[in-house]
Amino acid sequence: MHQLAKPKLSFWQIWHMSFGFFGIQFGFALQNTNTSRIFATLGADIDSLSILWLAAPITGLLVQPIIGYLSDNTWHPKWGRRRPFFFIGSVLASIAMFLMPNSSVLWMAVFVLWLMDASINVSMEPFRAFVGDKLDASQQTGGFAMQTFFIGCGGVIASLLPTIFTDYLGVSNVPVNGAIPDTVRYSFYVGGSVYFLAVMWTVLLSKEDAPADMDAFLAERAANQGLGKAVKEILGGFFKMPKTMVQLAIVQFFTWVALFAMWVYTTPSIASGVFQSSDAQSSAYQEAGNWVGIMFAMYGGVSAIAAFLLPMLAKVTSRKFVHLLCLAIGGFSLISIFAITSKEMLLLPMVGVGIAWASVLTMPYAILAGALPANKMGYYMGLFNFFVVIPQIVAGVVLGAILKHFFANQSVKILMLGGACMVLAGVLTLFVQDEAEKAITK
Repeated sequence: MHQLAKPKLSFWQIWHMSFGFFGIQFGFALQNTNTSRIFATLGADIDSLSILWLAAPITGLLVQPIIGYLSDNTWHPKWGRRRPFFFIGSVLASIAMFLMPNSSVLWMAVFVLWLMDASINVSMEPFRAFVGDKLDASQQTGGFAMQTFFIGCGGVIASLLPTIFTDYLGVSNVPVNGAIPDTVRYSFYVGGSVYFLAVMWTVLLSKEDAPADMDAFLAERAANQGLGKAVKEILGGFFKMPKTMVQLAIVQFFTWVALFAMWVYTTPSIASGVFQSSDAQSSAYQEAGNWVGIMFAMYGGVSAIAAFLLPMLAKVTSRKFVHLLCLAIGGFSLISIFAITSKEMLLLPMVGVGIAWASVLTMPYAILAGALPANKMGYYMGLFNFFVVIPQIVAGVVLGAILKHFFANQSVKILMLGGACMVLAGVLTLFVQDEAEKAITK
């Protein structure tokens, strides 16, 4: 699909427009690392964890295409198109992050997870479209890589916060009267503050160009007004998806089943298999929760480094080959956790997961951006998120039953199943058509 060339942006312009993802990943990393721990501390059974986690992907399913559609049809002379949503989402997400660790009962934690994930999605979805808006096709892989770099950096620091509070600041890591440990509470307070400040960095230091034909934009926006029209456009997009998007959707399905399995079941797997505890009120279980934070920091750190290496590898091979290779490495790394009994050795498979994570956050979006119409970039990026959240919803519904009835509540076997799904996703990448990359290399 031919699109008009955009002006090349400098390194620092791309830096500023991507920096908000540092804060967004603070939110996601604290959520991914600590939600199972919080639920278990408040009394959740291991085979109910995946169901309780459904609040997160369901909100993404509802929020992202709506926010994408709205941001495509927004323009303000001062705030632009995407930045109003960055700001609103950051305020709401920060509030939710202060509420989450103060949940006193399980239902409250589930409700706040819904609020937090919805708010994060309000900020995050327009960031993906932001790259397509502002960067020429030749810079888009680099733009998504810069986002991945900040995602990795934010993930490292946020995942390590409970351990930092425990080991260096002497904060209690033990639940008192069934309450969430202070280490987790303080981590979320820091995260909420960082989230808001980092997103505001992008809001204040990045600019957006007005639509090239403002009259045409206003006419299209007027035609798209109304709830009925919006619903029709959002649902109708399913039947108008570019072929590349359909092919990527299948890859995304198996990728995100694997990631959901990892986020939900790593803490109980490591607590049981390495720290020899299944009691969420025990100090050993909470110590395992901190160690999972270190593991997740490892994969976040690796992804930050790999983010800048993968585009270079893609130039000499292809984006498809890079994604295949990275997903295969990540999948086999997840499977290997089954055989590891030393907590230090658990950091090794996280290197492989970090390589996969860097590609997951970069290559599919770079491939997709070149296949989308410019005037619907936000909408289609939001719609593409369906293929991030639908597999998580499916996994949330079925993984608990699989764990209970087939795996005898040995949650590490769910990690192995997730690894197999990730390897399969890598193989399916071979069937994706990347027409935009072909045009760039000609």
